[in-house]
Amino acid sequence: MSLTRREKLLKLIVEDFIKTAEPVGSNYLIKKYNLSISSATIRNEMNSLEKEGLLEKTHTSSGRVPSINGYRYYIDNLRNTKIDEKMKNELNKVFSNSTSVEEILKESCEILSHMTNLASVVLGPGADEECLVSMQLIPISQSTVTAIFVTNKGYVENKTFTIHSKYRIEDLKQCIEVLNDRLKGTKVNQLVEKLESIKPILADYMSDYAYLYNALLKTFYDFASSRNGQIYGKENLLTQPEFQNDASELRKLFGLFNNPNELEKILGEAETKLLINAGDVEEKYNDVSIVSKDIAVDGEKIGKIAVIGPTRMDYSKVLNSLDYIVNKIMEHLSNEDIQEENGGEDGE
Repeated sequence: MSLTRREKLLKLIVEDFIKTAEPVGSNYLIKKYNLSISSATIRNEMNSLEKEGLLEKTHTSSGRVPSINGYRYYIDNLRNTKIDEKMKNELNKVFSNSTSVEEILKESCEILSHMTNLASVVLGPGADEECLVSMQLIPISQSTVTAIFVTNKGYVENKTFTIHSKYRIEDLKQCIEVLNDRLKGTKVNQLVEKLESIKPILADYMSDYAYLYNALLKTFYDFASSRNGQIYGKENLLTQPEFQNDASELRKLFGLFNNPNELEKILGEAETKLLINAGDVEEKYNDVSIVSKDIAVDGEKIGKIAVIGPTRMDYSKVLNSLDYIVNKIMEHLSNEDIQEENGGEDGE
């Protein structure tokens, strides 16, 4: 990549500010990067970059910081596109050892959050788009059972219950089979309401059905709530200078994590692209950036992964890692579809 002198300086300024969160001055650049051009020349170039709207001058020093447009120019033209090898190795272990999509998403996002020191979010299909396909009850022991719920988007929810000795596992399994027949095809966000309407049917199969009913009610409620997003690494934001120095900004951001509807709205605006300033959607989040990418199989969107942090985030690392994760997930899901169509790996 052949860069002009001005572009090289912009690249240095953006990357240095990402690392240090401190405004960058001409003398600092010369000393740190052993530049062979004069301080006056660098200042002239920085003035030009400021006039072009790519840099901004802070009130607290003579240094410059990247503007929103500066970050965009850096992302489009100057960033490194190689994935961090350490992260790549960690992610490859996840895909080699994990069996379910949920486990892959969880572990991938935990690695992504750890390596970038930012928060990551997994957003599933909308609960109004996703339907229950099947329910199963699998005995684990005489006192525990696992209920498995599968949706038409390929998501699986497992819940393990401890059961009292007075309950017969055969009765529980029969109830689940009855409920499965009646709830199959129900939208995830309607499961609680539908379960309520068929509650009397359980009495025909169990004299004391309250335990099973309450357990399923909570499971369906949690299942629907989880479609609004699972958040990983939000504690990482406590270490970011932007939020360390302004507790009100951190409170607002944590409030966003606790508001699924607002989070979904902002992530919707960030669909398959960068939202470098979330304040473009909600004014109160002016120093928050979101990088997101859709997960799709056979052209059908089944979810989204996003990274959330300050505007001063390492866009090269975040974008490269996110692309790698999502591409691997889609490849994994596509391979699963092929195996299912062929009747398994052995073609049986």
